[in-house]
Amino acid sequence: MSNSDASDAIKIKEESQKQETDSEIKEMVRNAVHFGHKKTRQHPKMSAYIFGVRNTVSIIDLEKTQEKLRVALEFLKKTKDDGKVILFVDTVPSTAGETRKIAEEIGMPYVAERWSGGTITNWKTITTRIEHLKDLEMSRSSEDWEKYTKKERKNIGDEIIKLNKSWGGIKNMNNLPDVVFVVNMKEDELAVKEARMRNIKVVAIADTNVDPELADYPIPANDDALSSVKYILNRVKEALLK
Repeated sequence: MSNSDASDAIKIKEESQKQETDSEIKEMVRNAVHFGHKKTRQHPKMSAYIFGVRNTVSIIDLEKTQEKLRVALEFLKKTKDDGKVILFVDTVPSTAGETRKIAEEIGMPYVAERWSGGTITNWKTITTRIEHLKDLEMSRSSEDWEKYTKKERKNIGDEIIKLNKSWGGIKNMNNLPDVVFVVNMKEDELAVKEARMRNIKVVAIADTNVDPELADYPIPANDDALSSVKYILNRVKEALLK
């Protein structure tokens, strides 16, 4: 290959990468990934990820989002490829359903109703509650189920529903997770705190009102808009199902 041909090849590659970057950023804009909170609510440590302010609202620098997202996706993919477990956490009603769906599609555990204190830091006790849930579900599907009175069956059914709200998404998680993915660090700060206490890596969406340094792999992005959360989660799904 001549020097001219090599130079042309480099230019084509650079242009292709630029177009890919532009396309990703346009897609983020369409999904409102760049909208943060009001400037008055901005966490000081998020300043490095802020592009500017529009109508008192902090605007996230999407080039930084793109960079941090790629790093996070590489880490998550390696985690899954190594056979390790990623626990997805999102207890915000408007986005939790999407998080649950993505976690199930990837085949990972999740908490999408409420975070019970001690889920990580008091795992031994939590496992006893999970075993109790499994025992109840087993009894409901056994031949002995008909031996219970109608009232007993109702009470057991109600307890199963209640326990599943807390533990349903993690009842097949045999040990502590290797990584915790948190969609909303403000709402689920206890999950972040417990993971850090156990030296478990945290990947998290970092909106403008949180300290991004609480996550090992922060992804600066809007964590309130469903469209933004869906965009990030779908990128995670695409990376992990390759």
